[in-house]
Amino acid sequence: MKISIQKACLKDVSTIQNIALKTWPDTFENILSHKQIQYMLEWMYNPPSLSKQIADENFYFYLAFIDKIPCGFISAEVNYNHSQTTKVHKLYILPAYQGQGVGKKLVNKILSIATQNNNIKLTLNVNKNNPAKYFYEKIGFILVKEELIDIGNNFFMNDFVFEKLINRQ
Repeated sequence: MKISIQKACLKDVSTIQNIALKTWPDTFENILSHKQIQYMLEWMYNPPSLSKQIADENFYFYLAFIDKIPCGFISAEVNYNHSQTTKVHKLYILPAYQGQGVGKKLVNKILSIATQNNNIKLTLNVNKNNPAKYFYEKIGFILVKEELIDIGNNFFMNDFVFEKLINRQ
């Protein structure tokens, strides 16, 4: 099994959407309503939104492959809110490939990008009931606060905010 990471480009929008559509229901079926899952998928993973993020010079989108099969992706923004912070916006791995080191490899890629951009920490949000929070703690993220974010349509994201300081050598 060989994990490879590749920078996403505009031609990869449908691959990213496909992974999200396969991952989100499994991830959130016991956390969010079906209506909220559909709302968020349409909001975050529509082609114009993904294309805009991929084209933005402060955003980094990477796809992960196991034996050349796309199995996950990460999206992060350097210099988030004009700070020395890199914000991980999206990290999803197909259920069949979770627990095989893909997520850690994607996060390490973003750590490298953040370091190259002189950022001093990574930050991310994770739903309070998402078991992924244990993955983030395991790889060195620390819970710093809680947020309730109104995303419209009477839906909210009830999240933990995690941070990871970047070690400087």
